[in-house]
Amino acid sequence: MLVHICCSVDSHFFLQKLQNAYPDERLISFFYNPNIHPYSEYQLRLLDVKRSCKMLNIELIEGEYNYEGWINAVRGFENEPEKGARCDICFDNRLQITAKEAVKLGETSITTTLLTSPKKSIEQLKAVGENIKHSYGVDFVAPDFRKGGGTQEQFALAKKDMLYHQDYCGCIYALTRQREGQRRVADELFSPISKQIQPESIEEKIELYKKRIELEEKGEKYKIIRDSFLNYRLFMAYVKCENEVLPSYFLNYSILKRKFQKIKIEYKIKDIYFANRESIKFITLSTFNKLLKSTYHNIQDIIDFPPTFEEEILLRNKIVYNNYTFSPIIVLKDIKVNSKYKLFLNALTYEDTRESLVTFG
Repeated sequence: MLVHICCSVDSHFFLQKLQNAYPDERLISFFYNPNIHPYSEYQLRLLDVKRSCKMLNIELIEGEYNYEGWINAVRGFENEPEKGARCDICFDNRLQITAKEAVKLGETSITTTLLTSPKKSIEQLKAVGENIKHSYGVDFVAPDFRKGGGTQEQFALAKKDMLYHQDYCGCIYALTRQREGQRRVADELFSPISKQIQPESIEEKIELYKKRIELEEKGEKYKIIRDSFLNYRLFMAYVKCENEVLPSYFLNYSILKRKFQKIKIEYKIKDIYFANRESIKFITLSTFNKLLKSTYHNIQDIIDFPPTFEEEILLRNKIVYNNYTFSPIIVLKDIKVNSKYKLFLNALTYEDTRESLVTFG
C-alpha cells in the first residue's frame, strides 16, 4: 500500500494504526505536497516526516515539489474556505500523483494521512478517492482512525515523540485566511533581505529540528521547550539625506510611533549620536565593528553577512541605557552632529512563542 503523507503529526499516528490494521501489507510512504508554502515550511515538514518514518522503519519516497503546477490547478479558487472547492482540487491533485506512483511501483492500493487530520473532511477525501480508483485502477483505502478518541491519541503521541506540530494546513491561501482571522502576523511568509535567521522563523525551526536529530543519533537526552516572548519583524526602512537614500542598517527592535520622521543629530556621547526625536540613535560603521568585534568594510557587507540575532541583541544592549527599549538604532558609514535626515521605519513587535532545545542528563 502506498501511503500519501501530509505531515508527521498525522502520519506518525496513521502509519502505526495502518500497521496494526493491515499487518500483511507492505507500507511505503509518499511525501507529495506541492501545496505547502513557503518552501522552507515544506523542507521542515519533510525533515520531520523522515524522522518519523525512520522511527517506524517505513520506506519514504519524496515526490516533486511542483508548486507552480499546484497554483495553476487551484487558480480561481483562492478565496474558498477550508473544506471547500479548493480542497477538492488539492486532494485530487495530490492523490492523482500518488496513484500514478503506486502504478509505477506495482502497488494495488493507496491511502492518505489526510484522513486523520481533524481539519479535513473524510467524506470529501472518500469522494476524491473513488474517482482516483476509477481512473487509475488502484483501491483507495479510507479507514477512520479519528473515532473512539483517535484524535486525542494522535496528539498525545505527537507530544510524546516531540514532533513538529505546524498550526496551518500548508497552502498560502489557508495560511493568509487563518492569520487574518487570528489577527496574527503571517511571519511564515517573511524572509529578511539580510538572510539573518529570525526568532521563531521557519529557518530557525529547521536548525532546531536538525539539531534534535543529531542529539538522537548521539543518544543524548533533550526536551523541546516553548516560551512566550516579544517577537519583532522589520518590513521596510531607509534613511535619506538631501533626498539621497543612504546605505543603512537598522538594529532589531527598532520601532517608531510614526513611520516617517524628519530628524537632526543634536549631540554625541562617546560613540553614540543622538537625534532630536523619539530617542533615535546612530552609530558609525567603525563603532559597529568595534562593539561587535567585526571587520565589515561597508553597510552592504552587514546586509550580506549579518551577525546572528543574538549577537545583535547583545550589541543593542551596549548602546542603549535601558535594555527594555525599542529606540531605533541605525548604522551609517559616517555621521556628523547637526546632520539632518529623513527617516522611514515600518516594523512591528508582537506576542509570540518560541521553541528551544534543552539538553539534560
